Parts: sequence; C-alpha cells; structure tokens
Amino acid sequence: MELGLYTFADVDPNAVDKGAEGARRLANLMEEIALADEVGLDVFGIGEHHRADYAVSSPATILAAAAVKTKRIRLTSAVSVLSSDDPVRVFQQFATVDLLSNGRAEIMAGRGSFIESFPLFGYDLDDYDKLFAEKLDLLMTLREEEVVSWSGETRAAIPGRGVYPRPLQEPLPLWIAVGGTPQSVARAGVLGLPLALAIIGGQPRRFAPLFDLYRESARRANRDPATLKTSINVHGFVADTTEKAADVFYEPQAAVMNRIGRERGWGPTNRQHFDQSRGPEGALFVGDPETVAEKIVAHHKIFGNDRFLLQMAIGLMPHGEVMRGIELFGTKVAPLVRKALTPAETGA
Repeated sequence: MELGLYTFADVDPNAVDKGAEGARRLANLMEEIALADEVGLDVFGIGEHHRADYAVSSPATILAAAAVKTKRIRLTSAVSVLSSDDPVRVFQQFATVDLLSNGRAEIMAGRGSFIESFPLFGYDLDDYDKLFAEKLDLLMTLREEEVVSWSGETRAAIPGRGVYPRPLQEPLPLWIAVGGTPQSVARAGVLGLPLALAIIGGQPRRFAPLFDLYRESARRANRDPATLKTSINVHGFVADTTEKAADVFYEPQAAVMNRIGRERGWGPTNRQHFDQSRGPEGALFVGDPETVAEKIVAHHKIFGNDRFLLQMAIGLMPHGEVMRGIELFGTKVAPLVRKALTPAETGA
C-alpha cells in the first residue's frame, strides 16, 4: 500500500498582507514536499481552491516546482476541480509536470466540494454534474489520443487537433476523487478509473460499502475490479506522543472544520468530539507513530485500499510541527505499516 500526504496549503484568511502570507506558506510547502520525498513517502497531493483561506489555485504550478526538488515521490493534484477548468489545459499542465518529474505526475479529478470556481470562471451551478461528466470524457480522450476530435455542450468542439506536450507516462494516471456520492463512485467503476474517497467525519467503516459499489459497478461494465486502485484520504497528525499530537492538531483542525461548518450548516465541533474521532472507530488518524500505524492497518483490513493519504498540514498548523510529523510518518509509521501489510499483500 502506498502512503502519502496531501494539503490545501492553508493560509490565514485574515492576514493583512496576503501576498506575504502566501509566499510564506508556499516556501514552507516546498520544504514539506522535499522532506516527504527524503523520508520515503510515496505520494504528495495538492488541492485546488479559489478562496482566501488557501494559497493554491493551480496545483500543477506547485507540483512543477516540486518536480525539480524531488526524486521519487509521486506528485498529484488533490483535487483538480475539473468541472470549472479546461481539460485541455489540465492535461497539458500535468503532462508538463510529468516530463519535469520523469514520469511521476498524476491527476486526481473531482467535481469540487467548494463552489467558488464556478461563478469565477463563468459556469452555471445548475450544470454541476454535466460539466464534470463532459469534461471528464474529454480528459480521458486526451489521455488516449494525440490528435483529438471531440464535441460536447459545455465547451467548444475540437476538430482533429493535436494536443501537446505528451506525457512520459502513457496514459497519464487519472484518479476520480469523491466525497461519498454513490453516483460518482459508480461512475468511476464503470469508467475503470482509480477511486479516492475522502473521509473527514463519522465512522470510516460506514463508507466501506462505497468501495463494494465501485467494484461491482466495474464488474458490471466488464472491467476487472482487481486491476482498479483505491485510496482513502483522511485528516490526521503524527507526533512523538499521542498527547502532543492531539494537543497540536486540535485547534487548527477544529478552526477549519468550524469555519466550513458555518458555511454549510454543520454543528460546531469541540474537544470531546475531536477526542472521540481519534479513537479506533473515528475518522481522525492522530497519535504517536504506533497508534497511527495500527489504525492505518486496521482500516486497510476494512477497505483493502491501495493508497492512504493523510492531511496533516490543515489550518494554521505550525510548520515545525508539520515537518516533525512528516519525518515521523516516513521513518516510523510507514515502516510499521509496510511490515504489517507485507504478508497480506504477498498472499493476495
């Protein structure tokens, strides 16, 4: 199983000098990606947002910078909001990252859980699903064909045009990211695309039927489910002790969840909710290396996932603590998980 990290590059939305705040965060982010590579993690993902509380609106730009600072770690969006972007440009940008990284780029495409990009780029939210379906179809065509002929309702037709550059990987890896919508899960299975499931609340085991739906949808579309990869993407943090991990992570994570909750009508979180969620059945993977490794292994038994991505740098997490967390994740957690899973994976 691959182990990695993802982040949205959170910044202080109330910073007076937003340029300086963004520059600080992106400099720290480059250090975080480089360290993740050094300690042997497999994947690093960057999210796309168009809000004051996040520094990255163009994941491919950040990943291109990371490509020349790293050697082996895979570099992915997490996610690219395909519905409000141009698939041709998305493909070209990630093909460029792939060339810069010597074949380590991936696209994780999603519909977007935030909607700011739709009015920003002139799209109607009433076309939310149609935009994603059509643009995903075009992106898949771009991966397969150098000279593209395509037409649809949400974008100008392409009358037999070549699309360049071509990536080193053929085809360029493409994942579908979902937040729990069964229709999106089934679509990924029908199309034969890898599936990344975000779990940021509740009991993760309750999401396991979605992977069953995914595999069954693939089977019904005459695809071999055994060839399709899955990932779970979660919140969490690693520190030298479980007590420290919880104390450091609680305030930044709670601030983000409460800010988003006010926008979406969720109830506020508190320390009691947080502590319950970092228990064995909860959605937070927070603790010392042994605690986090045990929980990752336990959930692998539930999901059978091929990839596990952890969002540690959430909210205004102190950079030094994040760097220590990455070090522990790569040097302590990852070896424990790989050792525990080796017999199961060998016998699979």
